[in-house]
Amino acid sequence: MSASTATQAAGGKAPYYFVPGPSRHPVMAAIGLFFVILGAGQWINGHQWGMYSLIFGLLWWAFVLKQWFGDAIRESEGGQYSERIDISYRWSMGWFIFSEVMFFGAFFGALYWARLHAVPNLGSLENAILWPDFKALWPSVAAGMTASPANIVEPFATMGPWPLPTINTALLLTSGVTLTIAHHAILDGKRGKTIAFMWITVILGIIFLVCQGIEYHHAYTELNLKLSSGIFGSTFFMLTGFHGFHVFVGMLMLLFITLRLHKGHFTKDRHFGFEGAAWYWHFVDVVWLGLYVVVYWM
Repeated sequence: MSASTATQAAGGKAPYYFVPGPSRHPVMAAIGLFFVILGAGQWINGHQWGMYSLIFGLLWWAFVLKQWFGDAIRESEGGQYSERIDISYRWSMGWFIFSEVMFFGAFFGALYWARLHAVPNLGSLENAILWPDFKALWPSVAAGMTASPANIVEPFATMGPWPLPTINTALLLTSGVTLTIAHHAILDGKRGKTIAFMWITVILGIIFLVCQGIEYHHAYTELNLKLSSGIFGSTFFMLTGFHGFHVFVGMLMLLFITLRLHKGHFTKDRHFGFEGAAWYWHFVDVVWLGLYVVVYWM
């Protein structure tokens, strides 16, 4: 007898706490992530085969997640999830978002330390003998200043807040409003209105990603701003790049929730899948506001 069968309550009701049987999905997902990390590490270090490993890992991972999420959806729609499972999902999503806060906090901390401690200390009198030509200027203060005495960083210009970053800010703020409208609509039992505003939110997320792609192309081709452009380039692309990846993931979450809405999977009383995706999207919005101020304006 499987664990899921053992926990099934009598009378066809949802079990007190549904425990699924043994699953292949975790180990299969780990295999996909292995090829993703291996490929990314090799590709960024100049090994072209790393790109193929990365693509293979992403496709493998996507296939596994589709199956895994499909099983969870069937369990939910099959009446297996009780209130206890709902509480578990809420706690899990809360801790997951907290881990994401810590993730971005590390990169914001690196930017803070570089600007207010590392660069000024390198330009102090104690280091004047070691690097007499070093200028302790953050690139956002003097555009094109690499502060690289050994000339190992090519001259570059910084990315300002106008126009694309400001447009992207307006897009994400608007998407937060449309998502909130959709949330209130599902609470009122207005499925058609919910679906309409969810599609608007998904489209706004896609437009954001397109604008960020245009911004990156402008940075590389016209500003010569690259990941290798010193501490400014590395912190700029790590912060904005990882945020863009989170926007992509959040957009996919909202897209799949919208498709499930079309199938009638959520009600005004049971829709945590919707709420979890909404929590994540609002978190992404807040992170972008911090990026917009600290990276583009300061």
